[in-house]
Amino acid sequence: MPTTQHTRRIHGQSRRPSFSPSVLHLFSLSLLAALILFSAACRPRVTPAEAGIRDGHMHYAISAEPRDLDPQVLVSFNDMKIILALFEGLTALDETTSQAIPAAAARWEISSDQLTWTFHLHPDQLWSDGTALTAHDFVFSFQRALSPALGAEYAYVLFPIVGAQAFNEGVTNDFSTVGVRALDQLTLELRLQHPHAVLPAILALPVAFPVPPHVLTAEGRQVDDRANPWTRPGRLVGNGPFRLTTWTPNQRVVVERNAHYRLPIAPGAIQRLAFYPFDNAAAQEAAFRAGQLHLTSEVPLSRLTTYRERQPEVLRLDPFLETGFLRFNVTRPPLDDVRVRQALALTIDRALIARRVLAGGQQPAPRFTPPDTAGYTATATQAHDPAVARELLAAAGFPEGRGFPALELMTFGTEVNQRVIESLQQMWNRELGITVSLLTKEQRVWLDDERQLNYDLSLGRWIGDYVDPGTFLDLFTGASGNNATGWSDSAYDALIAAAGIETNDGPRHALYQQAEAILLEAAPIAPIYHGTQAFLIHPALRGWHKSLLGFNRYHDLRLEP
Repeated sequence: MPTTQHTRRIHGQSRRPSFSPSVLHLFSLSLLAALILFSAACRPRVTPAEAGIRDGHMHYAISAEPRDLDPQVLVSFNDMKIILALFEGLTALDETTSQAIPAAAARWEISSDQLTWTFHLHPDQLWSDGTALTAHDFVFSFQRALSPALGAEYAYVLFPIVGAQAFNEGVTNDFSTVGVRALDQLTLELRLQHPHAVLPAILALPVAFPVPPHVLTAEGRQVDDRANPWTRPGRLVGNGPFRLTTWTPNQRVVVERNAHYRLPIAPGAIQRLAFYPFDNAAAQEAAFRAGQLHLTSEVPLSRLTTYRERQPEVLRLDPFLETGFLRFNVTRPPLDDVRVRQALALTIDRALIARRVLAGGQQPAPRFTPPDTAGYTATATQAHDPAVARELLAAAGFPEGRGFPALELMTFGTEVNQRVIESLQQMWNRELGITVSLLTKEQRVWLDDERQLNYDLSLGRWIGDYVDPGTFLDLFTGASGNNATGWSDSAYDALIAAAGIETNDGPRHALYQQAEAILLEAAPIAPIYHGTQAFLIHPALRGWHKSLLGFNRYHDLRLEP
């Protein structure tokens, strides 16, 4: 007879225990759970970038917290990156050619005298909340953009329109005198004071984007009040390929597909786009390496060589229509003396800054307009001549820098800006014997301080809005809201106005040559370098084209393994 198995100790030895079937089952389940947990612990963590490839969610680093998402008061290239996802104008700029192409307008016609432009909107076009978008919305938007109370810095680019400048400057408050009218629900007419060949490119700028009247006028709010909270999540309504879902200050701005956009969504196109503001290039690069981003806006200068040699497939150095330059606040002494401004400008060793300080493909900029901008290259320049600079400073009453007041040079926080201002500080101290303190501000604060002339010296950059010398030289007319130097010159303004009327490139460029010579001689600015776009891009991101103007449209972007 078989004996019943049980555990017992004989001569100090243990016999193998016997388990019931239920106990064995529980033991097996516990072992399986442990193996699953062990396997999960050993499996590599899925990064946001990897998950984004699977889900169509793109992660993009921008250089600063946006000041606003109101297109008509936008002045920052950084903020433009978000605005282009949310809105579009009558026209858009093609990324690869930089030429104006149809957008909200399906087509347009120009009268024989080139003074009347008629734009035909796409039929059945909707705002992101499903409300119909009409030509009357564009009339409302042009009126708001030109309103003196709004104070849009870019309003001056619309001045070729009949009556636009008079309305913007408060000469009249009757918008019917402005050459903007809706002929019907889908037809908009613009009448110009003179032929203006670059009008289609100007209409691709955010100041000319439509804004939703039914949202801005809600709750009886003033439409031309910058404090109107219409751009917040849950309120903002646009006509671009995406709609705003999240804006957590200093953390992220998230946009998702606009189901009412005029174009169908291509198979595999991204469904969601998150913008993350970063204070510096090093933090962007670290996030990219950690798998948190598909795209950066910058690369640390110290890492360029490493990426060139070890990971060239993720590094992009694209051409860029950009000038980094110094503004002088000419309303503050001693910068109200042209000799002082010239001395500071002549001391700048631009070649040294481009070659040794930046080393990212930037070129020295002795002129403001980048060379060969639509065939135009300025002949006038600001030289590097410290000896003449010392003579000018002495003539202004500050021999060897004695008695020169302490000045402050401000900028916003990028590595390029920081390196440049440190170089300028050293050059001025070494060559002129003057002390300039440095101050780095948040981009929003820096922009506001420039606009209010609340600074001594300010380092910034200007990126062309379209490929034409006018987008650079129009900047410093007395009527320009982007001037921000306190300087104006009637002869300069007259030359710029004459160039705006001229349709032949030869005479037009000759007028710009004279204007740029005045600008560089008067020195309310000091150009320093012409830039490049250096950024990191995930190999899975497709459709991010080289863009001389940095305008990238997101509609057809896709993420592929």
